[in-house]
Amino acid sequence: MAPLVILVLVTLALVGLRAVGVTRVPAWPFAVRCGVAAMFVATGVAHFAGLREELIAMVPPAVPAPGLVITVTGVLELAGAAGVLWRRTAPWAAAGLTAMLVGMFPANVYAARQGISPSFGDALVPRTLMQLVFLAATVSIVAHYARRPRESRGNVSR
Repeated sequence: MAPLVILVLVTLALVGLRAVGVTRVPAWPFAVRCGVAAMFVATGVAHFAGLREELIAMVPPAVPAPGLVITVTGVLELAGAAGVLWRRTAPWAAAGLTAMLVGMFPANVYAARQGISPSFGDALVPRTLMQLVFLAATVSIVAHYARRPRESRGNVSR
């Protein structure tokens, strides 16, 4: 549940600053990029400290070397977080994070079915709904850049 809270709060805080007239804060796509980055920094760090053992337990038994998988996905999450903040790499990083979210979803299903974490947010339906929000955020970044004409891609506010 914490990643969802981080994504929403960071995004809304930046949108709110813009809404009250802080013009130095770029438009909404930037806010979403920052929210996604903050969320993936938090989850990426969790792969190395705090939740590492729980994350390793979430890896389905059919996947070899769960510790290595958690390390690699943690590094990819941190790299993706950095990538979405740089406008030149944002669409590519967001696409990679989208693919990773889809690829890691079976681990969420496995964890929910095995009751690895008994909290409400870890049940299958809440996990799936949160995953859809995360996907919507990363896909919105990709879609934003795909819609923009090539000559305007250098603009910071987009």
